[in-house]
Amino acid sequence: MSTSVDGRRGFLGSRAEGIALLVFTGCSWGLTWPQSKFLLSLLPPFTMRATCGVAGCALAFALAALRRESLVPPRGQWGRLLVFSMLNYGLFILLTAKALAWLSASQAVVLTYTLPIWASVFAWPMLGERPTPLRVFAIVLGLTGVTLLVNLGSPSAGPHELAGAALCLAAAMLFGLGTVIAKRKPLAMPPITAVAWQALFGSMPVTLAALTETPDFAGMTPLGWSAVAYIAILPMTIAYLTWFRALRLVAASTAATTVLLSPMIGVAGSALLLGETLGPRQVLGLVLTLTGVALATRR
Repeated sequence: MSTSVDGRRGFLGSRAEGIALLVFTGCSWGLTWPQSKFLLSLLPPFTMRATCGVAGCALAFALAALRRESLVPPRGQWGRLLVFSMLNYGLFILLTAKALAWLSASQAVVLTYTLPIWASVFAWPMLGERPTPLRVFAIVLGLTGVTLLVNLGSPSAGPHELAGAALCLAAAMLFGLGTVIAKRKPLAMPPITAVAWQALFGSMPVTLAALTETPDFAGMTPLGWSAVAYIAILPMTIAYLTWFRALRLVAASTAATTVLLSPMIGVAGSALLLGETLGPRQVLGLVLTLTGVALATRR
């Protein structure tokens, strides 16, 4: 009995807990992309993101209240809270919403998760996390797999696809920067309250953009509302809690590289749920990405 308790205590707060939380986060975020692409057949892009964001925000505030967390941010946290909200939620959601309308779910998720390279670039000067040869190799291997998973370099790639790719890369850079800032100086707030406020502030830009659209909510199906519920509960709320918890336990570059699981899950989910093609090149890309992730979790 005491061995079990000691083992549990040894796991909590350890690097192993951080890796486990990252795996959960990566899988949750990965499955968001095919579901978001499906929702685009029912709702315009900004409305789709705003609906999920507002629902996730309401859920986070409800959970914080149930846990009796203080819902008012402490003094001195508002500025950092706004920066985190824009980098990790607002601008990221705004950019990827439009990109997803122009790209397949597979292309969008893979391009967005080039974020490890940007997190590593920012982590070196800002955190002093000098990349080890193994980690550099892991990133190169993972991003090689990512490259194989997309086909934007072909002559058939149109202007909308190229613009979508640029938006995904911009979102990746911003999220990578947000990852490093969050690691350097986390918010001094209860965890669920911090996520709730970030979701609130982060949902504002995309909600304003949604006012320019004319959605038909009457055409939403039960499956569509189920997708909204999934995105609001897991990736928009719980996965952000596990993400920020993991950043306290592992290096920022390790965290960013480990969530390369997201494109792997996103591409596989898009193939299964949306019928997007998954040929030999994509399978090889998945294998390389997963290998890179496995190496990134090693010391």
